[in-house]
Amino acid sequence: MGTLARVAAFLGILALVLGAGLGLGRLVGPVDTEPVAHEDAGHDAESDAGHEADHGATAVAGLETAAGGYALHLVEDRLGTGRQRLAFHVTGPDGTPVTSYDVQHEKELHLVVVRRDLTGFQHVHPERAADGTWSVDLDLTPGVWRVLADTAPTGADPVVLGADLMVAGDFAPVPLGEQTLAASVDGYDVTLGGLLRAGVETELALTVQRGGEPVDDLEPYLGASGHLVALRAGDLGYLHVHPEEGPGPVVRFHTAFPSAGTYRLFLDFQHDGVVRTAVFTVEVDGAAEGEGGGHEHGH
Repeated sequence: MGTLARVAAFLGILALVLGAGLGLGRLVGPVDTEPVAHEDAGHDAESDAGHEADHGATAVAGLETAAGGYALHLVEDRLGTGRQRLAFHVTGPDGTPVTSYDVQHEKELHLVVVRRDLTGFQHVHPERAADGTWSVDLDLTPGVWRVLADTAPTGADPVVLGADLMVAGDFAPVPLGEQTLAASVDGYDVTLGGLLRAGVETELALTVQRGGEPVDDLEPYLGASGHLVALRAGDLGYLHVHPEEGPGPVVRFHTAFPSAGTYRLFLDFQHDGVVRTAVFTVEVDGAAEGEGGGHEHGH
């Protein structure tokens, strides 16, 4: 075949290929390089958040040293055992220590300190110097401690920041043990009831008794009948738990456990002028609503 013949044959084949491609394009339509939006795409973005809200899903806090432009800085992240002075400050978006805070539950800042095996819990309220440095005395044993600062800098959303504090010495971790829904402290008996299931709004009811009799004259502590801190085992994620009004003997709180697993709960309550802490270990079920899962406990 001569050169001209070969060129003519090539052009003919090319025309056939292009024609077939054009026909195929008419059959399937143009290929869109942009992501295809689902009809309910806008609904998904909003409903996911709304879905969590509807089911009471609550994100844990305190897992980060910095959040929302604010950061927690320990002056010393290593301390000795026994009674020790902890100093720290919170810096703002401009990198300088914050010196103005809004009051939440009667305090500018709530500090929760607990060893990473969830023992040694302390809920304290440090003093703030004019330069923004906070300080407080703690009782420390060897191990790694989690320091959680729950606060609301003026003009900003509330934030919970966390940092680790190391205490040298022989560390003997204490196992969490099995679920405990009853606690005794200084002659007071406290029982925990409520639905222990992840992802749903739940009411926790804690009943306080002394000598077998209900304590119906609990004194206000931080503006409520009690204060409850919930920490997730493993990462020590911090849950916001909201109290209801009431003098006792039943103190009610609303929360939502974000995931299945083990949690430790610390109830601070005040009676006869003394604040006491009752400690519980709970196992939260991960069964979805409507599947018959979950455990409702009442005593």
